[in-house]
Amino acid sequence: MPRDWLLVLPLGLFFIAFVGVPLLLVALISLHNDTAMTHFGFRQYMVFFGDSYNRGILWQTLWLGVATTLVTIVLGYPVAHLYVVSPPHWRRVLIVLILLPLLTSSVVRTFAWVVILGNEGLVNALLMALGHTGQPIKLLYTPLAVILSLAQIELPLMVLPLVTTLTSLDTRLPEASHALGASSWRTWWKITVPLAMPGLLSGTLLVFTGAVSAFVVQTLVGGGQLMYMPFYIYEQAIQTQNYPFAATLAVILLVSVLLVVTLLNYFGRKTRGFVHG
Repeated sequence: MPRDWLLVLPLGLFFIAFVGVPLLLVALISLHNDTAMTHFGFRQYMVFFGDSYNRGILWQTLWLGVATTLVTIVLGYPVAHLYVVSPPHWRRVLIVLILLPLLTSSVVRTFAWVVILGNEGLVNALLMALGHTGQPIKLLYTPLAVILSLAQIELPLMVLPLVTTLTSLDTRLPEASHALGASSWRTWWKITVPLAMPGLLSGTLLVFTGAVSAFVVQTLVGGGQLMYMPFYIYEQAIQTQNYPFAATLAVILLVSVLLVVTLLNYFGRKTRGFVHG
């Protein structure tokens, strides 16, 4: 048994060297009161939480993750359900379509959304051709545009865990529910959804963490007019060169995401207990 730990030793050392140590350095940098990093203290944290503008950016970033996750759930569950009920030859086609966004660079996909949502883009051209508007509608550089772009990019991360969970469910359970007189809606809500909750929570975790840290999408689709934590960190570190405050922003964002992950894990344990009970 002690020798089994040697198998995880390379990964453990890699994690400590390239994840643990950098995070520790960022935390230490955040504990400096001045940009010259000569005095230790908690001034950077007091500056952040003492300013409503900073708190608003954090809230907007977390809300972006929540909104993107909700959109991917609404769009992703029907796709996962369609995959489960499809015959094998259609499943191969669907899995290719599901994985296709992951095979394309996020920068390319983001620029595609910039073209689609621009003033002369596909959406505005279609609306004007149908006579719904006489001039372009501002779609780009809006929170809705960022949410839709992120939802499309992160959608496979929601669909794949749901597919894995739904395909492992016993198909006799819905049949038994229908035999006992339950409607299709009640069967789905009372049986399928609780049993699919592990996949739903896994997808939620992946999409949320990816959305709040999606620097490229937030910057290009937001156009610099919408401020989120990743771009705020970049601005403070690269443009302002205020490394202690940038490190503080990074630590606060990391802790906030970890709190959400902890809540999701707690909810997941409660759900498993409910299902097994």
